[in-house]
Amino acid sequence: KVNLRKQMRIFVQGTDVPDLVENFNQLEEKFGVHSICVKNLTERFGFSALSPIQMQAIPAMLDGREILACAPTGSGKTLAFLVPVVSHLLNVKKTKKGKNIRALILSPTRELAEQTFSECKKLIRSENDEENEKIHKDLLNIRLMDKNLVKSFTEKKKQTCDIDLLISTPNRIIHLIKQETPILKLDSIEWLVVDESDKLFEDGKEDASFRDQLGRIYSACENPKIRRAMFSATFAHDVQQWCVLNMDNVLQVTVGGKNTATSSVKQELKYVGNEQGKLLAMQDIIRGGFAPPALVFVQSKERAKELYAELVYDGINIDAIHGDRTPEQREKAIQSLHAGTTWVMICTEHMGRGMDFQNVNLVVNYDFPNSAVTYIHRIGRTGRAGRTGRAITLFTDQDRALLRSIANLIKEAGCDVPEYMLKMKKMSKEERKKTAKTQTKRNTIRTAPPDILKRAKKRKTEIKNKKIQKLKDKN
Repeated sequence: KVNLRKQMRIFVQGTDVPDLVENFNQLEEKFGVHSICVKNLTERFGFSALSPIQMQAIPAMLDGREILACAPTGSGKTLAFLVPVVSHLLNVKKTKKGKNIRALILSPTRELAEQTFSECKKLIRSENDEENEKIHKDLLNIRLMDKNLVKSFTEKKKQTCDIDLLISTPNRIIHLIKQETPILKLDSIEWLVVDESDKLFEDGKEDASFRDQLGRIYSACENPKIRRAMFSATFAHDVQQWCVLNMDNVLQVTVGGKNTATSSVKQELKYVGNEQGKLLAMQDIIRGGFAPPALVFVQSKERAKELYAELVYDGINIDAIHGDRTPEQREKAIQSLHAGTTWVMICTEHMGRGMDFQNVNLVVNYDFPNSAVTYIHRIGRTGRAGRTGRAITLFTDQDRALLRSIANLIKEAGCDVPEYMLKMKKMSKEERKKTAKTQTKRNTIRTAPPDILKRAKKRKTEIKNKKIQKLKDKN
């Protein structure tokens, strides 16, 4: 097992480390994972083998161990915690006390929560209608805490509910438990899983940061037998410290190096001089031809709107997703990217966490990332699940202070970088922390008059109406 861990680059800290699960047969025969889950891993998800994080995290959690797991983006972390949690819920009967939530998975964004919910349904779905109905109705009730469920809880003001596994963002849980008489009870939680845990531990701009929210949720989980798991693509010392202090005999599992960029992505840095040069470079990338879909990251919603307005006339199917768009608009934009009707998606940091867009071939860091962690999460949207990808990071004279840290990541991933970048002045720990919490002040992207946004919106509506009319004419 030691040699296999070394071969798979699985590093474990802790005592009484459970054996690795090496294949799908062992999942069912040795570890008791439900046969439908095992079948779906190979048939629905198309896995031919378990990923390194799954090989160690699944048996650890099935053994009831609390875990802090760090593995590269696209390495199968979601299923690494869904498989053991779902198996536990299926194998361990509900208590006679009855109707209370048994497992809670927290995600930092609605989109990631929705994606996890979708993966979970896919994991336990059976082709046999009778068996499928039994699992979903009698054995395992899985719910996403969307606005309809929040409304249902609020109107009924019932503390108990017949939900086995609840997937939610922290703020929706907080809304229900902070009432004078809490609407939602978490005292029967057997598993609490925090996805993208380093994001949840970052200091928020408002008083109620993710860290504070997690503390309140954890306090409400009064079951003395609760088990907890933290998963992320990047390593954060704050998370590690919290886990060591608050978790029981925590097992720390790291796949590959800590805070390293994935080697499945061909990475390059491109100097563009200034904001005008950056826009020209982006237009060159589009005109030069690329295999869609592509994600383009900017640092704010204002810049997302500006870049969209500049590129919408370049003859490609483009969209933008940011905080000013409604949940319905964001969901529709994501669906369009999945369907292939959108080729380029402009997005803010909000989309850099955990989201698994199928077959993204290119990531462009239009605005230079403000930390190594941000860079890792951004480029992790491509080169997932064994596929290769490409990432282009544009930089101007304003970005030189951060250049060395990103260049080092690219070098460690096996890609070429100019030697002078590696010899640049190293930022101090304090400088890195400060930079990670602030946005670089940049000149506007906009080159046309201010009314360009209205024109862009009008143009998009015209294109949409033409497509609808074509479909009507066809029918």
